[in-house]
Amino acid sequence: MTETVVPKVLVVDDDDNLREVMTLILESGGFDVKSASNVNDALQLIGCQSFDVLVSDLHMPSAGDGLTVVSAMRHSNPKAVTIIFSAYPEMKEAVAAILAQTDDIIVKPGAIGDLVGLIREKLQKGKSAPRVLASVATILEEGSKSTIDDWLSRVRRDDQVLTVWLDDPVRAAHLPQLFRDLVFRLRHPQPLGSRALISPSAAEHGLARRVQGYTAAMMVEESRMLQVSIFQTLQNNLNRVNFSLVLVGVMEIADEVDSQLAQAMTSYVAQSKIDALPITA
Repeated sequence: MTETVVPKVLVVDDDDNLREVMTLILESGGFDVKSASNVNDALQLIGCQSFDVLVSDLHMPSAGDGLTVVSAMRHSNPKAVTIIFSAYPEMKEAVAAILAQTDDIIVKPGAIGDLVGLIREKLQKGKSAPRVLASVATILEEGSKSTIDDWLSRVRRDDQVLTVWLDDPVRAAHLPQLFRDLVFRLRHPQPLGSRALISPSAAEHGLARRVQGYTAAMMVEESRMLQVSIFQTLQNNLNRVNFSLVLVGVMEIADEVDSQLAQAMTSYVAQSKIDALPITA
């Protein structure tokens, strides 16, 4: 006689009452249930036990807490069914990125009563092949050309920058190396607040913009639009980005782009002072 395997479920929620209710509902539905009230406890359980199902709140109390737990489960138990829930009905309208790493999202508390049936349905269908998640560095490396094209389209619509006419290849000449520097920074992160790596190409870019007739304000605006284009690329790839790395990646991106702008401005200002010197025989 074959022994029936009882599916193991991990429930994660910082609301004690709701967590206990879900645990009782799932246990009465025939599941072996473990629970955690916070992210750290959940990560410890995921690290030392194997689970068939994860049911996690999205906010505990931060918005990204549930995705942190989901990412950990994906790495430790890639075949596990993952379900997150939220108290906000509008989340059902904005789940494209979240569903890239989870199997379903439900709105609490109304849908909790349907949880047993939902889990049985997901388990019966079986786990589809795990999605291959990409790092922020990989997404930007693969999308550097499209990001540069997006940036150029933004620049073309900016009346201030277009007062200096340049061919697209000349205007964007500094960006391929900037993206290489950025990808390297993302793959070799620096402690936040530490001195950024020196970029000779950034200094050369500052000199070039001085010769081309840019003002300092134009350089700052171009840099701002570059960050917008970079973040648009990430937005376009939310269905495959590794959420556990996004926040750190965004901070690294902003810091690196700002650092390169500062280095470019330093050489720009230095050249401006030289240009202002009187001509001597």
